[in-house]
Amino acid sequence: MTRPDFFIVGAFKAGTTSLYDYLRQHPQVFMPFHKEPMYFGADLDARYRRMSEDEYLQLFADARAGQRVGEASPWYLYSASAAREIKAFAPEAQAIVMLRNPLDVMYAQHSQLLFNQREDLADFGEALAAEPDRRAGRRIPAGALRREALFYRHSVRFAEQLVRYLDVFGRERVHVIVHDDLVGDTARVVRDAFAFLGVDPNASVDLHVRNPNRRARSGLVQRLIFRPPGPLRRVVPALRRFPVVHRLRDRLVSANSVPEARRAMDPELRRQLTAELAPAVEALGALIGRDLSAWSRS
Repeated sequence: MTRPDFFIVGAFKAGTTSLYDYLRQHPQVFMPFHKEPMYFGADLDARYRRMSEDEYLQLFADARAGQRVGEASPWYLYSASAAREIKAFAPEAQAIVMLRNPLDVMYAQHSQLLFNQREDLADFGEALAAEPDRRAGRRIPAGALRREALFYRHSVRFAEQLVRYLDVFGRERVHVIVHDDLVGDTARVVRDAFAFLGVDPNASVDLHVRNPNRRARSGLVQRLIFRPPGPLRRVVPALRRFPVVHRLRDRLVSANSVPEARRAMDPELRRQLTAELAPAVEALGALIGRDLSAWSRS
């Protein structure tokens, strides 16, 4: 059976969904309908249950001969074991790593978890303060599917996460994208990603903005979508294998949401976090040979 040969990993809410949408339009690329299958990363919480190998490989059954075959699971970057697992599964695989200002990642992650009914602390500062308890297994929201998503500070240790991929894959098989570039010059970044994968870099794809911040119209409807009642929850792992189920869920979420600009972070909290994260930002910049000092200016 066809196995994936490239993987998009990266900071949660950092453009991986957009890149997935862009790449899968390329006629020489196959990416399955199932975003974030999360097959690798044995150290991560399973969202519902882990797929079997047959179930995972079935995602790629429709790939044509000669296509590059990949998937996008941002949390593989966070996992301490995913890089090694991927390498053992697909020794010649390549990785595309998406990076973003860690402060913006934490804030966007909190916003997305609220939207998905996975976070019960609406105040970002309170959610950050709860992280030590949550890492100890306390104060976990009832709707949380993946506890590590609540570990905001711990999830943005990008330098040490990237080093794992560089060490396991080798620098020549890892393509790093800074989210600022994807936003500022989308066409160039996508062309570079195509070139890295060895497909036609000039293929025409739709590059309109994807995955904007959203607000739920109805909290009740949102809970029914993301936290269905017990009997239905038990069959979710089986249903999510079918494309029609994903399309129906996406349509329900779209109908129950409206685009809304994310509220600005409290200025004092932003200043404190910017200073706190500055050493990690500097280390990441040195690792990728890039001046990221703009991230450390509040």
